[in-house]
Amino acid sequence: MKRLIEVIAQSLVDQPDQVQVLEVENDHSILYKLSVAPEDVGKVIGKQGKIAKAIRNVVSAGAVKYEKRVTLEIQ
Repeated sequence: MKRLIEVIAQSLVDQPDQVQVLEVENDHSILYKLSVAPEDVGKVIGKQGKIAKAIRNVVSAGAVKYEKRVTLEIQ
């Protein structure tokens, strides 16, 4: 899942080398923290958050097999 988020984010930004995904897992949930260059944050979020919502939908669909709640935080 972490690699999927990295690939999606790297395809959206101008500085793909600055894309980082941190995974924090506990008993009932997994938190992914996506950080990109400051000038690329808008590209990952999109107009009215549409791109961020689409990325979260893909992550949620992929998380079904883990049987945990998955959250994506964009920094």
